[in-house]
Amino acid sequence: MSERVIIFDTTLRDGEQSPGATMSHQEKLQLAKQLEKLGVDIIEAGFPASSEGDREGVKRIAKELRNARVVGLARAVAEDIETVWRSVEKARNPGIHTFIATSDLHLKHKLRMSQDEVLERTGKAVSLARSLSDWVEFSCEDATRSNPDFLCRVVQTAVDGGAGTINVPDTVGYSYPEEMAGLIRLLREKVKGIEDVVISVHCHNDLGLAVANSLAALKAGARQVECTVNGIGERAGNAALEEIVMLLKTRKEAFAFHTGIVTEQIFHTSRMVTSVTGIPVQPNKAIVGANAFAHESGIHQDGVIKERTTYEIIDPASLGIAKSTLVLGKHSGRNAFRERVKDLGYDLTQIEINRTFDRFKNLADRKKTVFDEDIEAIVAEEVLRASEKYKLVSVTIMSGSDVVPTATVRMEIDGKECHGAELGNGPVDATYNTILKLTGRRPKLLRFSISSITGGTDALGEATIRLEEKGNLAMGKGAHEDILVASAMAMVNALNRLDYLSNMLKPSVRL
Repeated sequence: MSERVIIFDTTLRDGEQSPGATMSHQEKLQLAKQLEKLGVDIIEAGFPASSEGDREGVKRIAKELRNARVVGLARAVAEDIETVWRSVEKARNPGIHTFIATSDLHLKHKLRMSQDEVLERTGKAVSLARSLSDWVEFSCEDATRSNPDFLCRVVQTAVDGGAGTINVPDTVGYSYPEEMAGLIRLLREKVKGIEDVVISVHCHNDLGLAVANSLAALKAGARQVECTVNGIGERAGNAALEEIVMLLKTRKEAFAFHTGIVTEQIFHTSRMVTSVTGIPVQPNKAIVGANAFAHESGIHQDGVIKERTTYEIIDPASLGIAKSTLVLGKHSGRNAFRERVKDLGYDLTQIEINRTFDRFKNLADRKKTVFDEDIEAIVAEEVLRASEKYKLVSVTIMSGSDVVPTATVRMEIDGKECHGAELGNGPVDATYNTILKLTGRRPKLLRFSISSITGGTDALGEATIRLEEKGNLAMGKGAHEDILVASAMAMVNALNRLDYLSNMLKPSVRL
């Protein structure tokens, strides 16, 4: 008989720790609503003790979600735990996730604590969290590099203190499947009362084994998997939600497990995460990559035409990938547009619908066909980034083989309009010089790329950049029919993310 696996999504917390992936409150809320629509059981909405901004973001998500459990992360410190509770207590299903490192390496060099001190801290933290919330998860950071006997003692302390979920993180992606399974079996054998709690795993992908380690843990007795959409996260990322879910669904004979995930929402969720974070999905990425259901070989094409399952083990429709990508055109009405935006996972107000519809009609008048990706770009520009510090009003560029590239830019900064003009080595350089002079910021440009969102000569161009300023990394994206305007929009987007980061002070959190 199939057993239920709990899906704990940490895209909004661990995923946001990807370099440059900082999200605004509005972006986090929209993504949280889509994660709930996807059917995840638990959403780790953030790390409230890190900043006032994170606290407010978690509070907002907690108030608005109706089905998923909303939790916040806390170090095994009273102030952190109390802050999490104040942030999630208004949720319909709140929870506290607290952690402490357990490996000798972390105890010596990071915590500078003895094993007895860690045991004492664990007991106090779990007891405090349990006094506030009915749902408490405890994590042993760097569990897979911890002394097995000590790990069992820490877990025993957490279980005795009332933790209902015990999480075993492979914090640096060091483990391999047999070892991970052995660790889960050890805890089930040595810890009294472990049969009454949920065992969870949180695997990183440094050696490319995050999904494999998660599946091995499930077979050994774990019943919760912590993961992220598209596998985003620190360094090489986390176990990818879509890979775990679809493997369990596709190979039912090998894994007698099921989840509550609405798989038809996977593709839309993946696209939204890409749009919000600016982190693209590699074309050959399993499940959600652009090439995942593309067939170029004549033999493959012939096979798929005759019988899809000859070369496709997953039906694209089960992921929400439509056979036809054409959605709307210039004759489409407001209601059709509203329904398509809703289908893409965005919950917009009537005012936001009106604003995005006007931009859509403007685009449709100049573009032969409008695709889902175009609509997602419009929503990102007009809604998710609408309340930011910097806004691009207009950009005019003069460039060519016989002139010095010049850019004239009008912007709004904190609601006040300003303008300026600068020269550059090329049109993009001139545009960026002008924007940086107007904003007074001096970040370092680490990456710049241009791509077409959809096919055709009239496709929207998408610019992606990465900036670094005072140790903070930020990604920026912009989409427009004119690639130079898209480049300017990407710079403004990245500067807004840097401004957001400069107002945050985040302690180092791994897990």
